[in-house]
Formats: sequence, C-alpha cells, structure tokens
Amino acid sequence: MDDLERFQDFLKAQGQKLTQQRETILRRIEQMEEHFSADDLYEVLRKERKGISKATVYRTLALLVEAKLLDALDFERGHLLYERAHGGGEHHDHLVCIRCRRILEFHNEDIERLQEEVAKRYDFHMISHTHHIYGLCGRCQRKERGRDLSSEEVDRPRVRPSRRSRPVTN
Repeated sequence: MDDLERFQDFLKAQGQKLTQQRETILRRIEQMEEHFSADDLYEVLRKERKGISKATVYRTLALLVEAKLLDALDFERGHLLYERAHGGGEHHDHLVCIRCRRILEFHNEDIERLQEEVAKRYDFHMISHTHHIYGLCGRCQRKERGRDLSSEEVDRPRVRPSRRSRPVTN
C-alpha cells in the first residue's frame, strides 16, 4: 500500500476525505529529500502556483503526522521540521550543528544496542526513541580553529527529545 492509499484510508477512518489539495501536498512531500518546515513547503507550493493556503498546509501536515506518514522533529528552531516516516526499518538519528544549523543523519548499531541494554537493565520496555547530538560540524570547527569555543561563544540549545547519512540544511 503506498502513502496515498494509507492517507486515504486514515482520512476515511476519521470521517474526512482526500481532497485534491491534500493529495497535492502529499505528492510534493514525496519529492522532498531534506527536512522541511511547514513554511518551506508552503513556499514551494506557492512558487509552483498550486493555490493552497498556508492553513491547509499546516492542517495537512498535522494529519500526515497523525497518520504516521510524517515525523515532526523539534531541533530547537522555534518551529517543527518534518521528514517522511520510516516505518519499521530505516531508523536514524541526527547530528545538529548549533552554528550553521546543518543536520546530518546517521545510524549506529552500537548506539542502538546500548540503548536496548540500558532499557533492559532498568526493566524498561522501549517502544521508540529519538537521538539528537548537538555540537559543531567539521565545517564550523574549521572556521572556529584558533578561537576559544567556550560556553559564552556557543549558543547551546536546550535539548529535548525529538524524532537521514546525508547533510541536510534548513
């Protein structure tokens, strides 16, 4: 079953319909390879002259998250970023540069194994997890060489739980 069919089934169960605007939004998201905000998506649709309001974009994104077709991620930017949900097998975590805001995706089996061991040690049944590591990417480190990276210079975000290994900038 493809995403469109899953979304249609989800909407039907909610007593709603798959409108042309909702389908257009989903089809456009399927073409996006990077994390994106609601405003990013709205601007793409506006430039493509799709005639879809910002409110419709926000409402449809919320429905797509509820339908588990999108993941909403909080990288401490004052707005959510979205990425296509990966179902059961393509889990990844994120490295987030606090200077240039680059997002690098990675998967590490050792980290996954350690998380399972910790959960087992504490008799905790883990259902899901998110892992974001905040710091400076290699590019920003090279720019900073020779400068003091003290806590006064680096804006450290408050780390809260949130939910690809190619660089993504937003």
